[in-house]
Amino acid sequence: MPTPKDILYQLPEGRVLDIATGSGGFIHFLLEGLPAYTEIIGLDTNERAATAFPEAFKDKPNIRFEVGDALRLNFEADSFDLVCISNSLHHFADPLPVLRHMERVLRPGGYFLVAEMYRDGQTETQMTHVHLHHWWAAVDTVNGVVHRGTYQRQELVEMVAGLGLEALALYDLADTDENPKNPEILADLNPVFERYLQRAEGYPELQARGEELRQRVEEIGFQGATTLIAIGKKGTR
Repeated sequence: MPTPKDILYQLPEGRVLDIATGSGGFIHFLLEGLPAYTEIIGLDTNERAATAFPEAFKDKPNIRFEVGDALRLNFEADSFDLVCISNSLHHFADPLPVLRHMERVLRPGGYFLVAEMYRDGQTETQMTHVHLHHWWAAVDTVNGVVHRGTYQRQELVEMVAGLGLEALALYDLADTDENPKNPEILADLNPVFERYLQRAEGYPELQARGEELRQRVEEIGFQGATTLIAIGKKGTR
């Protein structure tokens, strides 16, 4: 499986913008592979992330959090050397405007990175993750939260290719060597089940689906679905 260094080794030092950063999980991936950086900004609409994020990077003064909307990026055009978004396209009703706004703030010659899990070509244990994600999306949807199901790999490829990036490279990341019945992972999923079953109150079909998936986790196990990383360079023309 490609490592962060395999993917990011060619990137120059510069400013980085991580869209929909949450608590900064993908920034840890970046730090494993980036040769250098001058500044990393994690942007998210969720102000609660503003607490967890600074704590995670308290020893790195050049990494900071900003509250902001991906559809209203308050940055000058051509002002970042790398813009990225990880496992968040499915949280937008239409991801294309988000990608276009990201492209606007990326300098010519800078790098554009999209990381997103997909649903096709997965193993049976990885499909547990896919099914869980689709259940979470359905529960969030009935509660008024924008949350779509996962994309197919080709849909993601076409979406990114439509930006006209140069030297587009694709990487598939999956760790199918991990124990699908790792007790720690299964224990971590229990509070997630409880939270979503509570949110599904009043929707018996969704609650029944949640119990089916809990049983699936116990019987089949769980492994993370494969993530596609697409990275390309913005043209200079």
